[in-house]
Amino acid sequence: MKSITIKGSKRESVGKTASKALRNAGMVPCVIYGGEQPIHFSAEEKAFKGLVYTPNVYTASIDIDGKGIPAILQDIQFHPVSDKIIHIDFYQLFEDKEITMNIPVVLVGKSKGVAIGGALRHNVRKMKVKALPANLPDFIEADITELEIGNKLYITSLKNEKYTILHPDNTVVAQVRMSRNAAKAAVEAKK
Repeated sequence: MKSITIKGSKRESVGKTASKALRNAGMVPCVIYGGEQPIHFSAEEKAFKGLVYTPNVYTASIDIDGKGIPAILQDIQFHPVSDKIIHIDFYQLFEDKEITMNIPVVLVGKSKGVAIGGALRHNVRKMKVKALPANLPDFIEADITELEIGNKLYITSLKNEKYTILHPDNTVVAQVRMSRNAAKAAVEAKK
């Protein structure tokens, strides 16, 4: 999985007043959980642009005073009016501990059903996956080439031994349905 490096500095004072002063200076107060103790740090708001405002999923390598800490974004808070980032929580990654993340689903191939006039529905765009950090994929590929009109692609066809998909087996990832134009053409062909 791809990683983004974020440079930050440790915070000595934690609280409402200190956080407000950081935000006024263009910094974002952050916390890393999951280790022995929470680590409080701050970083520039623009450093999070590639991590927050993207459809892709990345891990973060947080560089605090020269020490790199691997982490994932756990929670983010935005200002209700200005939409500025006001706080971010990270979760520290360990090589031997499984984590759960939402991974994007990418459809590949040209469906036979779509080629003859069907409508493709992409029902699940992100899947909750549990795996060791080294086994987390950047995205999950779903091949829709064999889908005819009326067929569905279930999560069971996307199983992998490197990670566990945390959705029921009957969850539909994509399906090809009869479009209105194809239905009209079928009715007219019968006449």
